Amino acid sequence: MTQPRLGFIGIGLMGAPMTRRLRAAGFPVTVWNRTHEKADALREAGVSVADSIGELVETVNVVMLCLANTAAVEGVVFGEGGVAAHGRAGQRLVDLSSSDPAATRQFAERLQQSCGMSWTDAPVSGGVAGAETGSLAIMCGGTEADVKAVRPLLAPLSARVTHMGPVGAGQVTKVCNQMIVGCQTAVIAEMVALAEASGVEASRLTEALAGGFADSKPFQILTPRMAASEYASPAWHLRTLLKDLDMAMAQSQRTGSATPMSGLAAQLMRAHASHGHAEHDPATLVEAYRRKED
Repeated sequence: MTQPRLGFIGIGLMGAPMTRRLRAAGFPVTVWNRTHEKADALREAGVSVADSIGELVETVNVVMLCLANTAAVEGVVFGEGGVAAHGRAGQRLVDLSSSDPAATRQFAERLQQSCGMSWTDAPVSGGVAGAETGSLAIMCGGTEADVKAVRPLLAPLSARVTHMGPVGAGQVTKVCNQMIVGCQTAVIAEMVALAEASGVEASRLTEALAGGFADSKPFQILTPRMAASEYASPAWHLRTLLKDLDMAMAQSQRTGSATPMSGLAAQLMRAHASHGHAEHDPATLVEAYRRKED
């Protein structure tokens, strides 16, 4: 059976390792990226590089996106020379980005009407480490048939793929995921600062609380970095987490569902970002609570 030809747009921290795993699994992969140097680095892995979005779309069966935000997705798909301008019926679009749920539903309708392509939202959780090891959790929105069709493409990337409902449901699920992560990040920063101020060695917290109710992936990743004030080479950025919390606030307004904890976490991170930390590790949030020496 011939493997579908995949096009991948957006090869940043997450997209590059995903692309490598798809190629290693035997899929023919073509990439396009605004920064050509990033795309060229994948040639050694056997990945083809397109000179334009149009060239990519015309030579593949499935277009996969892993972009920074909703605006970036809209630009790549519906901007001049974008996916919609070159797509055709029978092709699929799989959006691995974390995008706004309402916008995602609108995008899917626009794409179907403009060129006949189907849309599956498939945001991921698990960070760079999950992308590199193929252990991501992927939450999908789309028709039963569309999600079934893309499962084999997502298998090399994931430990689990869950169909959550129609288009947009995957993005709602990712928003829920990020509400938990964002609130945990905020309270972990408070907790580390409190432990330090109380004379407790914060570097031992992960050992002490391992396996208990407080244990979690964010706790395991963030606590040691906060305790050691080690913020170099972040696997994610504060601006990304803030963007996702803002999407949670927007979704709460649409549905009338109260989200006070997530709203507070967003404001704490917005204040921290305003002091020059938007591009930094969310672990730097602990600095907002540490006592400053005179």
